[in-house]
Amino acid sequence: MNLFDFSLRLNGFPLNKAKEELVSIQQKNENAFNAFINQKQKEIIKYHLEHNSYYKSLVKTINSEDWNSIPVMTKRDLQRPLKERLSKGFTIKNVYVNKTSGSSGDPFVFAKDKFSHAMTWAVIQNRFGWYGLDFNTSKQARFYGIPLDKKGYYKERFKDRLSNRYRFSVFDLSDIAFEKHLKKFTSTAFDYINGYTSSIVQFAKFLERKQLCLTSICPSLKACIVTSEMLFDKDKELMEASFGIPIINEYGASELDLIAFQNPNNEWQLNSETLFVEILDDNDTILPYGEEGRIVITSLYNKAHPFIRYDIGDVGILSKKSTLKHPILKSLTGRTNDFAILPSGKKAAGLTFYYITKSIVEDDGNVKEFVIEQSEKHRFKIKYVSDDRLSEEKIKTITQEMENYLEKGLSITFERQDQLIRSKSGKLKQFTSLVTEET
Repeated sequence: MNLFDFSLRLNGFPLNKAKEELVSIQQKNENAFNAFINQKQKEIIKYHLEHNSYYKSLVKTINSEDWNSIPVMTKRDLQRPLKERLSKGFTIKNVYVNKTSGSSGDPFVFAKDKFSHAMTWAVIQNRFGWYGLDFNTSKQARFYGIPLDKKGYYKERFKDRLSNRYRFSVFDLSDIAFEKHLKKFTSTAFDYINGYTSSIVQFAKFLERKQLCLTSICPSLKACIVTSEMLFDKDKELMEASFGIPIINEYGASELDLIAFQNPNNEWQLNSETLFVEILDDNDTILPYGEEGRIVITSLYNKAHPFIRYDIGDVGILSKKSTLKHPILKSLTGRTNDFAILPSGKKAAGLTFYYITKSIVEDDGNVKEFVIEQSEKHRFKIKYVSDDRLSEEKIKTITQEMENYLEKGLSITFERQDQLIRSKSGKLKQFTSLVTEET
């Protein structure tokens, strides 16, 4: 029985209709697809101008025929009661309601109409199907957080049962916990792994230490899909060796949809069926393919709540090979609030620090995980979990490398911890800055 599909339909999400719509979109040729996107842009703007008083007050007077004249929305625009942001005819009771994780520092509650949410699941199932995975029949090993309160805990466990998945908590990444995980993989025919990148990387490191390949004890595994956190090339290589399966990179946002999914050609293919993705500069000008800028997204189907030219807070580049129907995300370089402002005024992506230190601190397997925090323009702290303290020589090397890549005069301290603090959802934020340009 297709329990997953049945549970969606039972809750009023028209999945079959959404799947038919998705097939219709995908069958269009390039010219027909371009016309379709243009039509959907006009439709969604017209709908929210006529039916959403909040959106109308936000954008004021615009020329709906001129896409570039439409203002960019930010998360801060949406931090007001949800009922004030819903379109006419929609209430809390007849929409899908959820909240963002708050990883950007601007959490809020959002809504999707039921057809829009069904389209989200149609796209996700379509992408998983690229690798022979079926939400109704494929068994998932899920590395995610789980609510610790009784009601939330059992609700998630029930959803896991309906969705044919088993959840491994990401709040305990000790070898004792991983030994228990290993027994579960030995006794269960999992088809794929799915979850937060950093947690799955830690499990891969555990397997490496034990000189084990996961498919040797769980030969049914076909793929590993990582999400919510950055995937680095070295970590991908480690997981491929430790698991013996393809590692697939997913990028999404709960308030929107699946945004990008690695296709079988190893390209990060953007979801062009339900989203319109643009790369803009700081002046909201559309950048050509190949140039780095802010990722701004329009949800083409959500009538309950406007997400039109919505700045998701990420920075990336669209490949020059992109077309409107097949856009390819060349790189995702971080969040707009993940940039460090240095004493000289220079800006550096937070990932710069992570790349510099990662190769040094993890080269001998001593350091398990680490994060970097900036408290002042010149002051950084590296928190790490390790078997042994970092040597003075290694600390000196890291400090020198950071100054070589960035600038002289930085104060870098190191703090060894038993475990790193994750968000309530279980995600690990790898770089955090408390500095603003005004500081």
